Amino acid sequence: MRIIFIRHGDPDYENDSLTEKGIREAKLLADRTVNWPVTDFYCSPLGRARKTASYTLERLGREAVTYEWMKEFIYRVNDPVTGRFGVPWDFMPEYWTMIPDMYDKDGWRKTQVYSSNPELLPAYDQVCEGLDGLLRSYGYVRHHNYYLNQNLSEQTNASALPAFAPNGTDSTIVIFCHLGITCVMMSHLLGISPAVLLHSLFLAPTSVTILATEERRNQIAQFRAQVIGDTSHLLQGGEPVSSAGYFTEAFQG
Repeated sequence: MRIIFIRHGDPDYENDSLTEKGIREAKLLADRTVNWPVTDFYCSPLGRARKTASYTLERLGREAVTYEWMKEFIYRVNDPVTGRFGVPWDFMPEYWTMIPDMYDKDGWRKTQVYSSNPELLPAYDQVCEGLDGLLRSYGYVRHHNYYLNQNLSEQTNASALPAFAPNGTDSTIVIFCHLGITCVMMSHLLGISPAVLLHSLFLAPTSVTILATEERRNQIAQFRAQVIGDTSHLLQGGEPVSSAGYFTEAFQG
């Protein structure tokens, strides 16, 4: 199975839509996505994600299923260093890197800053449950820290699988969403603390992130990243990569 996360285009946050640049980015993205063998499309309910998705969906004559839990992960906390009350990331490195639990896939839950908003941890669990429920509809059931492909029998060996196996294992889903929620979902799929991903990854507007299951033995499936934050469609279309959400300039190459 393959999951493709797409961040929305260059944002107009005030109006929850796209800037003119973001519209150009979304159109270039559509030139790329219309050629993909997509099983199903999904989308955040927020306007900037839906606007980005619309250019692809209109060209394909397709619709996307919207889930509330795919919205941006904005559960505000007080930044211990700057005093900023806002999204639960963008903390100063001299703060978060000095807390060992921040690097632990479960320990981050115990940190003072992430437990300070009583809605945050239940919301994280809701995202994980929503994602696992979505994957179950394709036959992938969470088992400890990996998944079992119930489309296959327990006796199936990797050597017996075709390059793209039927009955769910060849499914490709696309999720139009946001930087933060992508990191949250990836943390669950890859077994990494969300604090690490939120502070270490930049996913540019309309960037493409691809995870797929490796299924080498029996029913066992593990997600592994092929591409993180690819913006080749922008570079090929002569559109600069936006630095929205980045505290430095995006490399144009």
